[in-house]
Amino acid sequence: MLAFLEAIRDFTETGGQVLLVIGLLIFVMWLLILERAMYILVWHKAKKKRAVAAWQARSERKSWNAEQIRQKTISSLSLELTGSIPIIQALVALCPLLGLLGTVTGMIEVFDVMAISGSGNARSMASGVSKATIPTMAGMVGALSGVFASTWLNRKTKTERAHLEDAIIIERKLN
Repeated sequence: MLAFLEAIRDFTETGGQVLLVIGLLIFVMWLLILERAMYILVWHKAKKKRAVAAWQARSERKSWNAEQIRQKTISSLSLELTGSIPIIQALVALCPLLGLLGTVTGMIEVFDVMAISGSGNARSMASGVSKATIPTMAGMVGALSGVFASTWLNRKTKTERAHLEDAIIIERKLN
């Protein structure tokens, strides 16, 4: 375990301070993704059942008032279903931007080494180059994983909304 923690420390030192920010951003993004996935797969089903049961318990389902109640129910459950997906999408977009920031700060270090040593000393420039490339890679990995997860969440959210509308509309047409 100690060797694993030392490897992480060495990796973050090689990537610079921006890598820590990227790591924190990816951690928060994945916490939000897991929360949304749990909501969609577990808690939403119970809320959907309660909404459909409440709709079925109504004595009349054809009036203008009933239609407005149906729309409100669908809209409120859709808002709860969407939840933090816009925040997740913003964090996904922020990952490569922070990777670019890491690239710029690493290249500034390379240029500082070149200015101090005069010519291009490859050994002294290597740490700056790694500080330029590692945050870029981390930002892109975070963004790609987040894009796949947020796409899945969006697709699942649209599907669940359609199922909710179908469940309430089918019950409405029966009466």
